Amino acid sequence: MDITATMVKELRDRTGAGMMDAKKALVEVDGDMDKAMEVLRQKGMASADKKMGRIAAEGRIGSYVADGIGAMVEVNCETDFVAKNEEFIELTNNLAKKIAESNPADVDALLASNCEKCGKAISEIIKEKIASIGEKITVRRFVRYEGNTATYIHNGKIGVLLQTSAKDDVLTKDICLHIASSAPEFVSRADIPQSVIEEETRIEMGKEDLANKPEQIRAKIVEGRVNKLMAQRCLIEQPFVKDPNQTIEQLISGKLSIVKFDRFVLGEGLEKRSDNFADEVMSQLKG
Repeated sequence: MDITATMVKELRDRTGAGMMDAKKALVEVDGDMDKAMEVLRQKGMASADKKMGRIAAEGRIGSYVADGIGAMVEVNCETDFVAKNEEFIELTNNLAKKIAESNPADVDALLASNCEKCGKAISEIIKEKIASIGEKITVRRFVRYEGNTATYIHNGKIGVLLQTSAKDDVLTKDICLHIASSAPEFVSRADIPQSVIEEETRIEMGKEDLANKPEQIRAKIVEGRVNKLMAQRCLIEQPFVKDPNQTIEQLISGKLSIVKFDRFVLGEGLEKRSDNFADEVMSQLKG
């Protein structure tokens, strides 16, 4: 029996399985839709879409740097246990490499692109991983740089991608470590939006300890406080984490300049699961 694209689509819509898995199942049972669904259920391939409604705020940050191109990606799952799974780690690292090599415009473009090695869409590969691993998996965000690029990943939970004006593997590694540890928001004062400075000024002006100060004195105190706050948020003005006696600006002077950086913290801003792993295991046993 000929297996048509319409049949494959129907089976995919009903099970959430990947396109190739749906086609194989239909071929195996000579086009019988009900039997094909049973085959997919037996193989654990029929529940991927059902898992997509769950909360996925755990996961891993991965990166890839080669030949003057670097990429960093955050891939989320439901539990830290799965985030440490070798299959999940491999998926994350492969996605970082894919981003570096193919330069997708956004996450949707990445998911729609094909894996050259296996000929499947990235979205299909992720659905297969959902079925085999048993948790919701999503690609949340990524960045990609071209030029002198360095990276550092701390336990899969904090990631840094850095671009500099010159190549210096030892120095850029130290800068990446510093960014991971000290969490700067900007490279320099020139990168700080005026709106940020104005907001910090407004907050400081309204603090109770300055309420009884004369206006002129209060303005000077606030200016000093805001300058200090801005310095703490600028990479080049921060004390180097390995040697606080020098700033990052002093560390890189005459060697290179910093073009840009991105720092990812796993799950930042995402809703977290309220249940713990033990509760989850018990709920599955009861179910």
